Amino acid sequence: MSELRFTVEHEWLRVEADGSVTVGITPFAQNALGDVVFVQLPELTTYAQDAEVSVLESVKAASSINMPLDGEVVEVNSELDASPELVNEDALGAGWFFRFIPADASQVAELLDQQAYDNLIAAQA
Repeated sequence: MSELRFTVEHEWLRVEADGSVTVGITPFAQNALGDVVFVQLPELTTYAQDAEVSVLESVKAASSINMPLDGEVVEVNSELDASPELVNEDALGAGWFFRFIPADASQVAELLDQQAYDNLIAAQA
C-alpha cells in the first residue's frame, strides 16, 4: 500500500514495505505554517495515539505533531536538525518527520484517504 493516509491534524502517513509508517505534514499544513525554522524530533520510544511527539517552529507559529496511532517510533529524519526548510521544500518527501511501527497496523486504513482529506481541506477553506 503506497497511497497516503491523512489525519484531521494535517499529517500524512505512508506505509512502507517493511511495515513501518512514515509521518510528515501535508502541503496544506506547511503552507499555513510558513517557513519552518526548527523541528524537535521525537524520541525513539513507544507513544500513545494523540501524544505530542514533535514540535515545529515557523516564522508564524509553533505547532505540535501528535502520534497518529499507538506505536513505537523507530527512526527520525535527522536531516531536519540541520535543514528544517526541507519541510517547506518537500513536505511529502524529504521533509518527513519520523517512522513508527503501529501497535495495530489495520488502524492505518481507518484514517482519511485522499478524497476524504481533500473534502476536509475544502470545508476549512
